[in-house]
Amino acid sequence: MLLLNNHISKPVRGAIKFSAEDFIVEEITNNGTVLERDRRFNEPPFIESDSGGGKNAKSHSFALFIMQKKNWNTIQALTAIARKFGRSFKSAGFAGTKDRASISTQLCTMFEADPEKLLELQIKDIQINGAWRVNRKIELGDLLGNKFGARIRNAKINSSIKESLENLKGVFPNYFGEQRFGNRSNNYFIGIDILKGDFEAAAMRFLTDTQNELNKEAVEARTRLLNERDFDSALGYFPKYLKYERLVLHHLSRLPNDYAGALRKLPRSLSLLFMHSIDSFIFNKELEVYVKDQDRIKESRFFCNADSLGFPDLTNLVSSNSINPSQVNSKVFAVASLVGYNSNLNDTEKEIISELGLEQEMFRTKKMPELNCKGAYRTLFSPFYNFSFNAETDEAGGADFAEFRFSLPKSSYATVFLAEFVNSDQNKE
Repeated sequence: MLLLNNHISKPVRGAIKFSAEDFIVEEITNNGTVLERDRRFNEPPFIESDSGGGKNAKSHSFALFIMQKKNWNTIQALTAIARKFGRSFKSAGFAGTKDRASISTQLCTMFEADPEKLLELQIKDIQINGAWRVNRKIELGDLLGNKFGARIRNAKINSSIKESLENLKGVFPNYFGEQRFGNRSNNYFIGIDILKGDFEAAAMRFLTDTQNELNKEAVEARTRLLNERDFDSALGYFPKYLKYERLVLHHLSRLPNDYAGALRKLPRSLSLLFMHSIDSFIFNKELEVYVKDQDRIKESRFFCNADSLGFPDLTNLVSSNSINPSQVNSKVFAVASLVGYNSNLNDTEKEIISELGLEQEMFRTKKMPELNCKGAYRTLFSPFYNFSFNAETDEAGGADFAEFRFSLPKSSYATVFLAEFVNSDQNKE
């Protein structure tokens, strides 16, 4: 479904993300600072807006902090922190989501939280590496990228790493990774149900799909609900760790036919993932066209240049009419649409939408307007920076392992980049 075909011929074989320690993610803030693991910061590593304007702004009413976490996803970690301050997740802000199966650092904000109390916070596997008062909330996208350290266990190393690196020429196909589509690979289908206004199908799919569900208790609970459709009873047997499913069930136990209202109990950031998985799928299909036939790259319609730090600058697009395809390299990037109701689509994107039985106007979700998708842009081929590779032997287990270090722009997936070098059934973020 996700079209993650390697176009490099000889990847290393190995297991990615054997443990959290095998995957280190350090956010690169909007001023180019790397939030290094275990480093305490005395000054805020962030360029704050001069005016502090915007709907989220109040005079220094936000606490900006560096969160370091292990085996937490971003939403759940921030929810746990918010509860310590008697607040909900809606009080939190973050620039980008970080993997659960990792040790990661990232910049976040909390509305009306005390920076000193944040520094004293005690939550297992979460630490705060700096906290300050600022005048606005951190928003998605308020970063340049991420620095990664990845250890591949049981890796069979050969000379293909250098060959693959040379073939890439400084960029790699910027596919959306599998995690964009959910652990059960059903975000796309839930999003399609919402686009079509079938909220019952979306809610039931969210509650009962068992594809890729690894927990036996969860499989049994989802299957039983599918057969019985008794929401009140399901609250008694659905596993406690399925917190979001239980939010939906609790609403349906009181109002069994209000499926739209039940979906609204989910965090908006999660619901938006359902919608964004659709434009992610469309983007992946379009990118596959250009990977197979790079002469068609000009069909992308727009290009962008690198900023002063070498990251793609999507704020300044130029028409493909002014770019020769031979100029596309690690400093000039082809851009495609993340489809929304306001997108300026090219012929390839229109064709894919039609093949999926969709219409562009459907991305204006009139019955759930908070999930409207206006549209955005994404580089088709992403640059990578500061690449290094080392292979050693693990004396304890006698198994080979390889270590990769590199940096990527925001929104690019480390596991997609590693797939150019590593053949693994476990390359999920």
